[in-house]
Amino acid sequence: MTTGTAIKTMLQLATPSTRQIQILEWGFSLDDPPGADGVVELIDTNVAATVTAHAASGVINLDPNGAASLLTLGTSATGYTASAEGTITATRALDVVSLSSVSGESGLSYVRTFMPDDRPIVAVSRFLRVRATTPTTAADMRCFVTFQEVG
Repeated sequence: MTTGTAIKTMLQLATPSTRQIQILEWGFSLDDPPGADGVVELIDTNVAATVTAHAASGVINLDPNGAASLLTLGTSATGYTASAEGTITATRALDVVSLSSVSGESGLSYVRTFMPDDRPIVAVSRFLRVRATTPTTAADMRCFVTFQEVG
């Protein structure tokens, strides 16, 4: 997915009203350096972006014998590459990565594995977002979140 010059939600997970999620790991890669300063952030928020809805088959349980995810799917729920951000009134930053252009660098990768005592929890009926802001729209980004449903 391509990033944008304004904040753009690249991936969004919507917790159902019955389960929260614990974040185990997240990360991203950019195929080109951003050209100047930018930011990628992992946030917990109360308002959904309008996204391309994820298919249930795209939300993979790492336990081959585990149940299907209960994440809420839809264009204002779990999905990717937002077309509208929505008006957020409450946000909690879980991780923020500053980007800068490095001469000769062909790409950038970032992975953060949270230690057991530091794993963020996203409450029920909330949204976890990976958002990016880059100085150009030319950067192609791939991102992921590994989580565990609890509750």
